Amino acid sequence: MLAVNIFHKSPEMQDSSGIEYFLFEEDFISANIRCIPMIVRFKLDAVCIKLPLDVWCKFAANERTALAVKPCATQTDKCIYHGYLSGLIHQYTGMDAIDLKISTYPLWADLRNVPESLQLKAGEFNWFISIEKWKALSNLQRFALLKLFSPGHENKNFPKAMLEFGLAQ
Repeated sequence: MLAVNIFHKSPEMQDSSGIEYFLFEEDFISANIRCIPMIVRFKLDAVCIKLPLDVWCKFAANERTALAVKPCATQTDKCIYHGYLSGLIHQYTGMDAIDLKISTYPLWADLRNVPESLQLKAGEFNWFISIEKWKALSNLQRFALLKLFSPGHENKNFPKAMLEFGLAQ
């Protein structure tokens, strides 16, 4: 489990259900939350559980909402969240949750350096992320930027996120 405190006040938006999301997620955040929002992906990493999209899609809308709004900041929160999510996965698949191997100090938590891979991706658009701007981002924003260009991701929302977070013009 992550030892880092992953939450602090950030400028993310909330929908009527209280789900935190970014503007770049608006095209797939809806009443049934058909894609996994960044806030849930962030919490999945916090509790070290892999949640495939096809399993997420089996969950009822109220269960998806619960995963988005349930607290996951303290060790107790993480244990409760882990149990709830593991129970859902078992209920819908008959399988145990798949553990993720997560660094105890993920790249998004490093406030001393902007990850080189992120600078390279930003450089593809002739953008540069200063350390000051990196530090000013919320944990969830830094997490999202790194997820948005990871292998297996479409990458189409990376430029949108850079603009939304004030890192590009």
